[in-house]
Amino acid sequence: MLTSIRGLTAATLAAFAALSAAPALAQDEEEESGPIEVTANVAMTSEYRFRGVDLSGGELAIQGGVDVAHESGFYIGTWASSLDETTVGFGSTELDIYGGWSGDVTEGVSIDVGAIQYIYPDAGPGDFDYTEFYGSVGFGFGPAEATVGVAYAPKQDSLGGTDNTYVYADLGVGLPGTPVSLTGHVGYTDGFLTFTNDSKAFDWSIGAEAAVPGTPLSLGIAYTGAEGDIPVGAYDFVDDAVVFTLSASF
Repeated sequence: MLTSIRGLTAATLAAFAALSAAPALAQDEEEESGPIEVTANVAMTSEYRFRGVDLSGGELAIQGGVDVAHESGFYIGTWASSLDETTVGFGSTELDIYGGWSGDVTEGVSIDVGAIQYIYPDAGPGDFDYTEFYGSVGFGFGPAEATVGVAYAPKQDSLGGTDNTYVYADLGVGLPGTPVSLTGHVGYTDGFLTFTNDSKAFDWSIGAEAAVPGTPLSLGIAYTGAEGDIPVGAYDFVDDAVVFTLSASF
């Protein structure tokens, strides 16, 4: 079984989109908001990919979530995506529930720590749900932002009685004077959640995202893939692919 970290994906995309926003406007919006902020997001993507792995069988996926954040930095949220139950094997839906704390520790440096529960409500017989803990540090410098992080899933029956560690680095660069951000990602998995014989694998992606001026929409394109040497039927879950995404945040 192999899945993704929704919380890290959303946080990264949000940070990249924010790189092209006007600082003065962001400050005004923060001053006008109350102690609790509720946001929502929806997306349609040509494949549900994260850590380079295809979880929608090469088919279109519909995704969306809701986040509730307090001014103290604590947050909770939920997110869901459609899956391809024929090729993936654990139902047609992934539901994630997560919570944690994020905030600035000094100028240009922020942290995010929390836990996420992956739930597959219509999976067949077997144990598929599992828990993962995550943490990351973000660094802002000019029009760029870099993030390094780790996610750890302790030993659980759904992971074959073993654990899983994932480490990654993300880089986003907003092009000054444009709504476009360039993104890069590299990750490394050590544990149950790979398609390799030695349970170790790298994944990667490089892409671009552009906000549509005057709307909550953004368009994204990414080239992504992962290592894998374990055949699963006739379908290659980790083959390199170009993924297109249309998303909106409210």
